[in-house]
Amino acid sequence: MKKGIRYETSRKTSYIFQQPQHGPWQTRMRKISNHGSLRVAKVAYPLGLCVGLFIYVAYIKWHRATTTQAFFSITRAAPGTRWGQQAHSPQGTAADGHEVFYGIMFDAGSTGTRVHVFQFARPPRETPTLTHETFKALKPGLSAYADDVEKSAQGIQELLDVAKQDIPFDFWKATPLVLKATAGLRLLPGEKAQKLLQKVKEVFKASPFLVGDDCVSIMNGTDEGVSAWITVNFLTGSLKTPGGSSVGMLDLGGGSTQIAFLPRVEGTLQASPPGYLTALRMFNRTYKLYSYSYLGLGLMSARLAILGGVEGQPAKDGKELVSPCLSPSFKGEWEHAEVTYRVSGQKAVASLHELCAARVSEVLRNRVHRTEEVKHVDFYAFSYYYDLAAGVGLIDAEKGGSLVVGDFEIAAKYVCRTLETQPQSSPFACMDLTYVSLLLQEFGFPRSKVLKLTRKIDNVETSWALGAIFHYIDSLNRQKSPAS
Repeated sequence: MKKGIRYETSRKTSYIFQQPQHGPWQTRMRKISNHGSLRVAKVAYPLGLCVGLFIYVAYIKWHRATTTQAFFSITRAAPGTRWGQQAHSPQGTAADGHEVFYGIMFDAGSTGTRVHVFQFARPPRETPTLTHETFKALKPGLSAYADDVEKSAQGIQELLDVAKQDIPFDFWKATPLVLKATAGLRLLPGEKAQKLLQKVKEVFKASPFLVGDDCVSIMNGTDEGVSAWITVNFLTGSLKTPGGSSVGMLDLGGGSTQIAFLPRVEGTLQASPPGYLTALRMFNRTYKLYSYSYLGLGLMSARLAILGGVEGQPAKDGKELVSPCLSPSFKGEWEHAEVTYRVSGQKAVASLHELCAARVSEVLRNRVHRTEEVKHVDFYAFSYYYDLAAGVGLIDAEKGGSLVVGDFEIAAKYVCRTLETQPQSSPFACMDLTYVSLLLQEFGFPRSKVLKLTRKIDNVETSWALGAIFHYIDSLNRQKSPAS
């Protein structure tokens, strides 16, 4: 059996096998051969190191350039083409050839901050489809930290961690990250709102996601309504068929309420006040929408107005706010926008519902534009519309359902009558139901109008967040290709 002598260098280990007996010539030849390999190794090692370093630097430069363009290669189509007409995606392609990409939208509302993580797939030559959504919410709303901005960062970071867990690492750098604040921040003094937004932006900039200069902003009411309209029509499939029927959208938040639909009647366009019509370009089609947001007419802000309070201000001298919409025997406290109010009912001289309806009508007088076309458009309603209807059994609390506008009035009368003699655990139920009933009638909906109330369509939240991320993608597209 041959014996082996082991030689080691920094690059490799070699074995030279030899016979048991040998002469000087054999020994000398082995030494010369081994020294030669060592000399080659001394030259090859630094040469290989230089070549490897060159390849690494070249890769880093290429990776930076392609990562910056990765998102745009997903959202941008050539002039005259649709979103789906891309040949491939740098980010990811599913086994069936569908391109995969993600978007993250933070909804900073008046009562809480929510993160939506969306996963999309784009079939060849078609509009994108939503394949998955992750959703998480935290309370209180961002506006609650107006006087202690630093505390807002912890909740934002917690929600960012949800996105990092949900999105594969390779997609992070090309996934847009956006926060849109709604009525809660719109109602704050400008300086306080901007400090909060700046803190969020700092947290976003430190994240591994795609963050633009406009990643954090206060959403105006019109955009909120438009984004919610996009969401519901995307989920119902209406946006996939050019010229097809669409549905309208009603959203009732804490600080504001929105209505949006696509008018088909020329008279609606002509009679709409300034600021109620907006042009929307989506999937290479243009829509002229009727969309408006009523700041101060969200359910919580409306409560305060009905009680006689002023937004963001404590009652003068700690005065108790008395309302005909509360049970005559009720006394308690109510907190809104970090202000605590003492509230109570008043002695009833007529039915509670009649007195409450009269007070609500005063608050709504000349505040809402009425349009006739809403009678003929199918509408989805969500947020507090859903919660109130579910709370009194008008719809299934889990599945949602349909009702007619008059059902809110019937429920309001029943609850108000019950409160006259039997104070309940929901002291504002009479007020809230009466308000929603009259608000819908002010919009122009007859009592017989059917509304579909839902939290989800195809298991996706019916908030404005999905539509907003599409809007953001479209804006990035236009910035990259202004001529298209």
